[in-house]
Amino acid sequence: MYSNDDLKVLDLEEDLADPLDELPTVEDEVAAKPDPEAMLPLLDAADIQQRMLAARAFCDVQDDRAIPKLIALLSDPCPLVRVSAAYALGRNPSPEAVESLVDRYQQDWNGYVRKGVVWALGNCRDRRSLNTLTEAVKTDISAVRLWAASSLAQMATLGYDVIVAAVPPLIEGLRRDPVAAIRSNCAWALGELCREMPSNVVYATAIDALIEAFAEDEDSGVREDAKAAMLKVGDARGLQVIETLEQEDWF
Repeated sequence: MYSNDDLKVLDLEEDLADPLDELPTVEDEVAAKPDPEAMLPLLDAADIQQRMLAARAFCDVQDDRAIPKLIALLSDPCPLVRVSAAYALGRNPSPEAVESLVDRYQQDWNGYVRKGVVWALGNCRDRRSLNTLTEAVKTDISAVRLWAASSLAQMATLGYDVIVAAVPPLIEGLRRDPVAAIRSNCAWALGELCREMPSNVVYATAIDALIEAFAEDEDSGVREDAKAAMLKVGDARGLQVIETLEQEDWF
């Protein structure tokens, strides 16, 4: 388990934004939109600032030629380069990057890097990332748990077995995570997964968790997100609970 002490500079207000928002844009540093032809050689530059600038360029530009170089930069000695490479791979998702992203998650001490990695893994939509994302949502620091929950929602297209594995850690997060924003992300993710599931025991358990959050969570934002998830799913039992509790002025 990771300790919040390893990344004291992260705070939840910043964590709620898109991960790329925390990186200065290439437009802040160069006047024109990044030219991949100019940026590709800089991915191999000896200068840290040039490598970082080039990796950030591919957060805005998609180019398959950059993928092998960005994978290599995941092992860069500078954490700012590593995090830029992770986000760039999230914008240039590739099956070739998944194993390297998983390895980087397991090895990296830096929470910003792990946060970028789980975001990128979600965008890759690959079943090989499932164990890493479920581990992250259960054990990592708050910033990483937040984005791991969102990334698990993107597993919905990978088949029923993947969905079934993703549901339990999200239910646990919705019920027990001390951070309201993470509980909200878990509620949203469960809603996304439920939309792709048949009506069975796993589905019913996920709906139960959403109903429980809507009825009992101390945070109004979590309650609203659980409600929105059930409305999006269109589950008859969930809709009935929403109607009943609102008529009774439960809150």
